[in-house]
Amino acid sequence: MPPKRSRAVAIGVGSSRNVRVKIESGASPASGIRKNSRPSTSSSISSSKSASKTALSTNPDLRREFLSFFEKSETYRKNGISNTALKKKLGEEKYLLLPQVVNELMQESKLNISRLENDLYYQLVSDDIAVKLKDLDESTKLVYQVIESASNKGIWIKDIKSRINVHHNTLTKLIKTLEQRKLVKAVKSVNSKNKNLYMLYELTPAEEITGGPWYTDQTFDHGFINDLRHFILLCVKKLNHGKGVTLTQISHKMKQANVSKVPLDLDKVQQLVQTLAFDYLIEQNGIHPSTSEALFVPAKKLTTYCNFKWWDCLDDDFQYKRIVFEDGVILSAHEHHHQS
Repeated sequence: MPPKRSRAVAIGVGSSRNVRVKIESGASPASGIRKNSRPSTSSSISSSKSASKTALSTNPDLRREFLSFFEKSETYRKNGISNTALKKKLGEEKYLLLPQVVNELMQESKLNISRLENDLYYQLVSDDIAVKLKDLDESTKLVYQVIESASNKGIWIKDIKSRINVHHNTLTKLIKTLEQRKLVKAVKSVNSKNKNLYMLYELTPAEEITGGPWYTDQTFDHGFINDLRHFILLCVKKLNHGKGVTLTQISHKMKQANVSKVPLDLDKVQQLVQTLAFDYLIEQNGIHPSTSEALFVPAKKLTTYCNFKWWDCLDDDFQYKRIVFEDGVILSAHEHHHQS
């Protein structure tokens, strides 16, 4: 996962404003972006008269070339392309004309600009998202941008407020607008059920938010887990005649029997197996000869009975007696006997 980027400008610009970019020598196409760590709703690309005249004309060839970088590279589509990389690929002459393309795409809500360390990154917005962002004002787009930066871990409304300087009631209305357009959604966290986290509409919340398969409606599902543990214990006892079963074999049998409607990967199966081991119901016993995986068998009893009574321990010659336990273990007379 790429490092988080600090956003410095709202996504796109509203149709009511005609924002232009001017490139000075050695600057980037978005060099007018404010660099303060807390972006405000007025953050935008600076305008200039000379740039306004230039940006009125379109440059379809440069636009196609710019978009081709994303089409040809999965990395650029996912993480964006840096300003430094753009300058190398385009050359000085084309690079100086790039503001035309940047402004056009931002007016169409099809381009994100973010800052990572000391470089700017350009990232395309999908067509369906661009349509939903169309005609939104800069304040609403900035809220969208802040929520987007939280990825699938979500963000609290108080944290959004700390990132942008806007009144609480206004922020609530902006979020409501984004929810109505199905751009963002509110989710509940298992750690704080009374507050909402916000994330992009199409994202699946991280496990630390939902609790993963062990939670149902933000509640720890004891019954579901106990059923799975019981099934795994049966697998350990019956598969391969109880001589040992691997995690992969248990996982395969669980899928085959369709014991869980929620997909459980090998890590989740291992968590269940570990709970059984901690309860001394199963134990590891050797390695599978072909796969080198650990083999699990039913655990031996922690205590077993032997052929003497508790008062026998009081005899002076107790340590010289031969003791036979019911599981076949023999404690010879010459071995130390610990009275317990």
